[in-house]
Amino acid sequence: MSTSSAVSICSNALQRLGSKPITSFEDGTVHAGLAANLWPGVRDALLRSHPWNCATKRVILAPAAEPPAFDYSHKFMLPGDWLKTLQVGKRGMVPSFQVEGRCILSSTTQLPLVYIFRNENTATWDDSLVNAATLAMAAAMAYPVTASASMRDSMLQEAQFELKRAKADDGQDSPPEEFEASGLMRARF
Repeated sequence: MSTSSAVSICSNALQRLGSKPITSFEDGTVHAGLAANLWPGVRDALLRSHPWNCATKRVILAPAAEPPAFDYSHKFMLPGDWLKTLQVGKRGMVPSFQVEGRCILSSTTQLPLVYIFRNENTATWDDSLVNAATLAMAAAMAYPVTASASMRDSMLQEAQFELKRAKADDGQDSPPEEFEASGLMRARF
């Protein structure tokens, strides 16, 4: 696990661009304001890009008081920290459901949900994800800080490569996904 913070990620990104580091998002500098403005969007996009182990959460949702008008008997509000749904229902027992806005409609009385949450605690992130976040922030800030399109393009390419590496590292920590054999596969063997 990392000992980084959002500020240290942004500060390291600024240093990669040849700028001075920041000590907080409120330190009054133009670059601190830029980092504070860009960080939430970059963080959320990065977390949505992969089923990160450090940003996966399981909950059982209770139905909202007001049911949907028709087709389903219950409405379930997505959690406030929700970024991306990974699984609705228990593995192998997926109920009929429909996503509408920030709700899931279903006719079950409880709804298991596995999702990517907005993990703002970067100290719980894997080091490779922190490196990817640093490069993603460097790419996002490159043009505003340096006014160089070639620096922006270079940082973007580096960030994309590091993101692939971080996804591979994270994926190796999970067991391989197994698929249920279809009738066609069973017929072959």
